[in-house]
Amino acid sequence: MSSMNPANQLDELGQRTLRKVRNRLMPLIVLLYFVAYLDRNNVGFAKLTMSEDIGLSATAYGLGAGMFFIGYALLEIPSNAGMYKYGARRWIARILISWGIFATAMALVNGETTFYIVRFLLGAAEAGFFPAILFFLTLWFPAAQRVTVLGIFILAQPVSNALGAPVSGLLLQMDGILGLQGWQWLYIIEGVPAILLGLLTPVLMTDRPEHAHWLADDEREWLTRTMDAELAHRQKGQPHHFLAGLKDSRTIAYSALYFGLVCGIYGLGLWLPTIVAALGKFSTTQVGFIVAVPYTVAAFFVYYWGRRSDRTGNRVLYASISMVMAAVGLLAAGFLVQVNAILAMLALTLAAMGIYSTIAPFLAMPATALVGAAAAAGLAMVNSLGNLGGFVAPYAVGLFNDATGDNRSGLIFLAACLAITAAATYLYARKRPEGHVRPGTHATVGEEAVAADEFDIQN
Repeated sequence: MSSMNPANQLDELGQRTLRKVRNRLMPLIVLLYFVAYLDRNNVGFAKLTMSEDIGLSATAYGLGAGMFFIGYALLEIPSNAGMYKYGARRWIARILISWGIFATAMALVNGETTFYIVRFLLGAAEAGFFPAILFFLTLWFPAAQRVTVLGIFILAQPVSNALGAPVSGLLLQMDGILGLQGWQWLYIIEGVPAILLGLLTPVLMTDRPEHAHWLADDEREWLTRTMDAELAHRQKGQPHHFLAGLKDSRTIAYSALYFGLVCGIYGLGLWLPTIVAALGKFSTTQVGFIVAVPYTVAAFFVYYWGRRSDRTGNRVLYASISMVMAAVGLLAAGFLVQVNAILAMLALTLAAMGIYSTIAPFLAMPATALVGAAAAAGLAMVNSLGNLGGFVAPYAVGLFNDATGDNRSGLIFLAACLAITAAATYLYARKRPEGHVRPGTHATVGEEAVAADEFDIQN
């Protein structure tokens, strides 16, 4: 007779299952988001030479860069309704192919009007991707481990910028090849991978745990029971149909808070190459390698911060502290950008660390608050309305830059957005259960409460 008790058996099964799920799903998901973020932000590098070629002012660039988020916001909720109806696997593939086509079509812009139109269509094509992935993760990973998993997913943002920056800088040197400008080659070469991945995703992705034939029978049964039990526990006492997610007051509140956070994310991301170029006489290649530094540091910090958030369970505190860190970095950069280039870069690195480490603990809150179809709708609405900050911030920074002739006022504006959002997030979410997940608890499986550390997917 074996001396191993049932808790240890469950511990071993849970760890083995979630490790296999993580290793199977997360590389693909991170790669998809890497390409998404590369295609939406490469306009920041293209601007270095494209603006002069097609005659864009700073205000026109900011407006066009932000038009992406108008298209994104308008189609976000309908797109997520399609995802919930047809399944994440097929819907994400559809999104990838359509956005890859328009990302490549950015090479065809020849003035302000076409720049605005194609950026709008690119946003419309990508609409629904982020909340679809976020919802997909809620089907595969228990709530107590979700910030760590989201942190791995969010790593794609700074990593995409860190790796994409030097590559984009080098691609700008391809002027004259086959009669195209370097910025046109940038859009073409960085747009095609989305189309290819769209063709591969239906083969590589699995919709739900019960369909995971790559898991052993006991692993598939354990994960299905675990996630079903957690879902049933969360559904008690609250509506979970699609429209309920749109009408939920928490959806509106988190949308407004996410708006402030997104202002910081894209205000920095879409203007950082321009800010770095203004620090000295750098070539586009040198700008690419310098821009990579803040994102590389941020990538390591995101993983560390996400794990700390999961261990304490205090998501609201970690999200708020990160936003304050970002605000301090942007404010300091605003005053240092014309004084000392090295100190300004250190401040921008602090800002990047704060911005990207905020995303996972913040988004875990609405993801935990809503369930079922309501979660699909609510997350789409949070992302849709929140991402309007991606329109407002680049446009506002462009207006400030044109009005003042320097980058300082734009950075101060972004710092103010993040500081206000940090305070509002803490005051709103500090007493809400979705902001505080007990690290030592988990949804019940059968009649037993299971300790979260038994399913530590990092083991």
